[in-house]
Amino acid sequence: MSLYGIILLIILGVILLWVEFLVVPGITIAGIGGVLLIGTGIYLSYDIYGVPTGNYVLLGSLLFMVTSVYFSLKSDTWRRTMLESKLEGKVNTFDIDIVKPGDTGKATTRLAPIGKVEINGVYYDAKSNDNIIDAETDITVVKILSDKLIVKPTN
Repeated sequence: MSLYGIILLIILGVILLWVEFLVVPGITIAGIGGVLLIGTGIYLSYDIYGVPTGNYVLLGSLLFMVTSVYFSLKSDTWRRTMLESKLEGKVNTFDIDIVKPGDTGKATTRLAPIGKVEINGVYYDAKSNDNIIDAETDITVVKILSDKLIVKPTN
């Protein structure tokens, strides 16, 4: 195999590794193939051309991989493909005018200790303050946290 063929193997291996890292994350055929191509190219350079040429190919491969990482991450190419939207909303925010401590409702699911309750016709996430509360049990709001209600069974 010629030295150009070995260099081509290494370049294809680096391309497959970039496909692995950027397009198909995880351990897939592209990553394994890339490592095998790079390893084969370096092995063949030592086997066919000897230690000095093998050392040059190994050093050149390392430099090529480092510079390709540097330039591909430095460029604005990836910035154009990134998702830049931000989620600003909140889940389960409670309007103090609708739900207040002392309001009563009904458990729609079993609270063990977290479940769903219905208060004033609206469904909320709730946490049982004491024990397990079965579905269809009347409940009373004890406290309002930022993301859920603390409830107890109505006696």
